[in-house]
Amino acid sequence: MITGKREKEKDGRVMHKVYIKGNYRHKLCGVCGRLIKQAVYQALESEAVDSLCTVNILITDDKGIREYNRKYRKTDKTTDVLSFPMQVFLQPGWSGLNTAEPDMNTGDLPLGDIIISTESVKRQAEEYGNTIKHEIVYLTIHSTLHLLGYDHQSKQTEILMHTKNRSIMRKMGFKI
Repeated sequence: MITGKREKEKDGRVMHKVYIKGNYRHKLCGVCGRLIKQAVYQALESEAVDSLCTVNILITDDKGIREYNRKYRKTDKTTDVLSFPMQVFLQPGWSGLNTAEPDMNTGDLPLGDIIISTESVKRQAEEYGNTIKHEIVYLTIHSTLHLLGYDHQSKQTEILMHTKNRSIMRKMGFKI
């Protein structure tokens, strides 16, 4: 598929690159950084992604995510998470990748960008009776699945996406 350099752990898994930036005033960013990365890795592993991918994650607040939503989606409201895929999939999942466009300098495949609102995470955790860690992992997996071509535009694709999301969370040790 992609001929870029593949870095592997001892157990043979591909070592993807996940970069997290954000407003570090939010305790959530520091507390959950490792969990966010694990959630991305687990989602990519669940899809058998065998090429070195990069995912960029921005941690912000409701005001910040509202601005991104307005600027890039023309929707002037806050949301919990935004996903900006950089590859085209003909069908959901790694096997549905249409054509890969690796970074010319590194050979890595830029999968996309994710923006998460910490205020929405906290609010939703309370609303759904979840921990903050549970909510941030759920949203990170959800967004990573979007980067892999999954959506919830129909009842059928919504069920598929949520089933995958819950399955990955269980693998990470969360009770669903």
